[in-house]
Amino acid sequence: MPDGPGSATPHSRPDPPRVAWRRQMRERVITEARALAAENGWDRVRVADLALRAEVSRPSIYKEFGDRAGIGRALVEHETREFLVGLGAVLDARRGHLAPALEAAVAHALEQADVNPFVGAVLTATRGGTDALLPFLTSRPEPVFSSTRRLLRAWLGETVPQTDPDSRAAAADMAVRLTVSHMLLPANDPAATPLHIARTVCAVLGVPEHA
Repeated sequence: MPDGPGSATPHSRPDPPRVAWRRQMRERVITEARALAAENGWDRVRVADLALRAEVSRPSIYKEFGDRAGIGRALVEHETREFLVGLGAVLDARRGHLAPALEAAVAHALEQADVNPFVGAVLTATRGGTDALLPFLTSRPEPVFSSTRRLLRAWLGETVPQTDPDSRAAAADMAVRLTVSHMLLPANDPAATPLHIARTVCAVLGVPEHA
């Protein structure tokens, strides 16, 4: 039944056309930047090509993102959010089972290097030492690695709260570093990597693998 004139039921107001267009434009630019980076590497992504693919003007892109580096930051922030959501879901699905959860999380992260074209492109370029997007992943504010460490450290605090906070921080850092190392240089037996990293984390925490 429709609300009457005096109804107090709140209604969500749609965004003004200009705000909605700006949000949609930003999403299109990030989507196309991701596709271009996956195809050719970030080094070869040009704003002119991006504007053509996203069907927006270059001035609009510069106004929204500031410069090409701003597009790179926005792209990495978007990919980081998507990655953390997936990783968090994997960890939470096995909450209460430390080693299996860690093993599944590492396997998920390694899988992204194979199935995610953006991650694959960055890693491939990293091995060749050419991709200029890499600094956004490692040393800029809110990089994916730091965000992943924070997520894992918080999850460990909830899962094994009896452990020392410094040990949890060290374990989270080690897990991320080892996983990234195996992304860049896979082991001879990559299927065994998640179990090895999970066991290492448990050892650093001083917690039995079955905990």
